[in-house]
Amino acid sequence: METYGCTMNQGEGAELASKLAALGHEIVDDPAEADLVVLNTCTVIKETENRMLKRMAELNRQRKKIIVAGCMASVQPDEIVRHAPNAVIMAPRDYPTFTSMVESTFGRGDPSPIVVQSAPVSSVLPVAQGCIGACSYCITRFARGTLSSYPMDEILRSARAALRNGARELLVTAQDTACYGFDAGTDLPALLDRITSLPGDFTVRVGMMNPDNLGRIIGRFLPSWTAPKVYQFIHLPVQSGSAAVLEAMNRGYRPEEFSSLVARLRAASPSMTLSTDVITGFPGETEDDHRATVELLRLVRPDIVNVTRFSPRQGTPAARAKNQVPGWVSKERSRELSRLRFEISSEVNAALVGRRERAMVTEEGKNGTSIARTSSYKPVVLPGRLSMGTILEIEIVDSAPTHLFGRVM
Repeated sequence: METYGCTMNQGEGAELASKLAALGHEIVDDPAEADLVVLNTCTVIKETENRMLKRMAELNRQRKKIIVAGCMASVQPDEIVRHAPNAVIMAPRDYPTFTSMVESTFGRGDPSPIVVQSAPVSSVLPVAQGCIGACSYCITRFARGTLSSYPMDEILRSARAALRNGARELLVTAQDTACYGFDAGTDLPALLDRITSLPGDFTVRVGMMNPDNLGRIIGRFLPSWTAPKVYQFIHLPVQSGSAAVLEAMNRGYRPEEFSSLVARLRAASPSMTLSTDVITGFPGETEDDHRATVELLRLVRPDIVNVTRFSPRQGTPAARAKNQVPGWVSKERSRELSRLRFEISSEVNAALVGRRERAMVTEEGKNGTSIARTSSYKPVVLPGRLSMGTILEIEIVDSAPTHLFGRVM
């Protein structure tokens, strides 16, 4: 089982793995031992697409049985056939038929149903397919389609099952988590309230939300998000600090609206962690547009900035634009934004040294360490191998741009 890309894909990959196990198929860690490989693909940028195609070709040469799932299965089936002619193609909206397809095509063994989690204490909860946006650069919206929210009772059943299986983190996610329920007469705050009312000692992380749709629910969202069982973490992609570029991207908001939204979130939770995304080198982006992005980041001071150079995706309006930015210009702007990102995060994290926090151990670190998450989802490296899911009192003793170092009190 090989899954690439976003948290949504990770969660769906875990669900597909559970379905395979329920049919009696044994999940192996070494691809060389596998009779069947499920390649759960991402195609958000060209570099990722190329990586997926290379992997398909490798598996095809090894004469593996292959199922290609994920976004490429929706939008690039011809490329899949070209690189892995015998692969079974399974688009995300066809996942309800996954079990019957596997059984009829590859057979079944003695069923031993298990819940496959994406991490020892984490379980991803996909809550919807698709979105209501029309970003001019995005191929994922073609892969996932328009918004189709999962029934709340179905999500709650999945949450209960994960908690019974030992999960201590529930990662609520979708292509745009903020628009959950817009098509079903409900909304994300209502879902969060239902999840956090479940019994047990666990924490919920809210997935990526687009600013325009968060703005529609912000009044109801804040009380639900600031509940004790929810990480004070927000992933809110701004993509550009230029109003002209945001309009060309068809993002549906202006830079000042993004800044205002962040201000409301910080007023409700001053210690929150803010993660954002920016695309540099978008068609028509001028030096003034780039400087506007730099200034917005300096103003908002996100804890995390994911910097991506524009990658034209086939079939999108942005790919057809005549005013493409030269690669060398995009690369230089990307370098400047990355330097700024680390400058800001270094300062933000250094200010946390000396603080005492409650944190939950969520994964193993390198070189005999463990990683815990604070209430604002900050990763803290702790010495020693600690029990997963344990909640500890810690002191922050040092910092780096991407994480903190702590000691157990």
